[in-house]
Amino acid sequence: MNIERLSESGKPSRRYDSPTRRAQAEETRRAIAAAARELFLERGWAGTRVRDVAVLAGVSEPSVYAVYRNKAGLAMALLDSLDDGADPMRMLRELDELKGDPAGQLRSLLSFDRRLFEHGGDEITVIREAGRTNPELAEVVVQGRQRGDRNRRRIFRSWPEGTLQEGLDVDGARDIYAALSNVDVYLVLTRERGWKPERVEEWWVETMGRLILR
Repeated sequence: MNIERLSESGKPSRRYDSPTRRAQAEETRRAIAAAARELFLERGWAGTRVRDVAVLAGVSEPSVYAVYRNKAGLAMALLDSLDDGADPMRMLRELDELKGDPAGQLRSLLSFDRRLFEHGGDEITVIREAGRTNPELAEVVVQGRQRGDRNRRRIFRSWPEGTLQEGLDVDGARDIYAALSNVDVYLVLTRERGWKPERVEEWWVETMGRLILR
């Protein structure tokens, strides 16, 4: 929180941040986000009320609105937590180190997807559910998918000529990737078929390699 200091003349001289107040604000934000995550995963989008989030977080309802503005803002907080388990910086480092190695880069992309779905699959499904009735969140879902498509297309285009299967272009490779590596396939295999996350990743690598790489 910014606190105004007065000079000897009585006029504001400068502002400074109180570390204690900043820490308290961050603690409140984290408590609200954690409560929202717990209730969204337990009750779904439609069954979660801002009032319930406030009670679980131990704060007032106006405090929730002050931090996240509305229920959609709470759902957006779920997105902020996804990177914690997926480690996108690791993927970026690997992609850079594996330039000239299409099979290695493909594995790195799929390893990131596995980490993302393993740590955030439930959150992704909640946000997608919310997007059915909330245009703002629906747009977030679309933009996230488009961003992933662009990134993979950029990687595929960087591969040497002759890397892709005969008759397969970059857009076709991108579509095969999207059809196989997505949260629905991951959850079916892990929740319904009992696969371990590592097995899903290995299956993706093997299958995608056969379908995409020459």
